[in-house]
Amino acid sequence: MILETLLRNSLTDSLDPSLLDLENESHDHNVPKNSETHFRLVIVSQTFEGLSRVKRHQLVYKAAYEVLKKGVHALAMQCFTESEWAKDPKRFSSPPCKGGKKKDPR
Repeated sequence: MILETLLRNSLTDSLDPSLLDLENESHDHNVPKNSETHFRLVIVSQTFEGLSRVKRHQLVYKAAYEVLKKGVHALAMQCFTESEWAKDPKRFSSPPCKGGKKKDPR
């Protein structure tokens, strides 16, 4: 949980979110147990007001850069303003892993 904690702290410090839902989805991928390589993020912040999705993602990547370069392979994200979240609080599910999928135990 070291990278997850660092990522959470970096995003909180930089973007002052009213909601930050960060989930480690590494267990769904073909990586060693307790890995921190694949994350899903839902973040709500007034910092995103008036910005395109691309600009919002750029802010998240900038805030998280030092953590991401320590071995995070994937960060799926949804970025909302508070008013957008109040209107439609939808969270997506990450798609199934297409690359190194876990082997079926059968």
